[in-house]
Amino acid sequence: MNAPVQHVSHDTGDGQVYKSPSLAVDGVLIFEGKVLLVKRKRDPFAGKWALPGGFVEYWETTENAVARELLEETALRAKAVALIGVYSAPNRDPRKHVISVAYLLSDYKGVPKGSDDAKEARWWPLDGLPKLAFDHAKILRDGLQILREERRK
Repeated sequence: MNAPVQHVSHDTGDGQVYKSPSLAVDGVLIFEGKVLLVKRKRDPFAGKWALPGGFVEYWETTENAVARELLEETALRAKAVALIGVYSAPNRDPRKHVISVAYLLSDYKGVPKGSDDAKEARWWPLDGLPKLAFDHAKILRDGLQILREERRK
């Protein structure tokens, strides 16, 4: 994960060129002590488990993007109910600088089935998780902390 970071370059129209990161989303869906994970089909981290997510498309909100990515990768429908955080470490993705907006998801419908760039989708018990790709273990910990704080209210 210490590969050189690549950047997207943009021309400002006046001859100036600047580099900017890409924008992605990740979703945390927890139900009855289990979290939904996907087994990645492609590199980076092919064959490793991760939170469902992916890149935001042009003119798409991050909330719509996380719902779309969840549906594409797992065949589940759910909605974003809380912002977990924004994860912006330049080396969090070995391909390039990718900023991720992570959401807690709720009110899911369907049965998980791997699709698109996910080989498999399944529920994992929170006390028996595999090693997660990217910084997804941190995102999951942060999401669980938000859920614990909500329960205390």
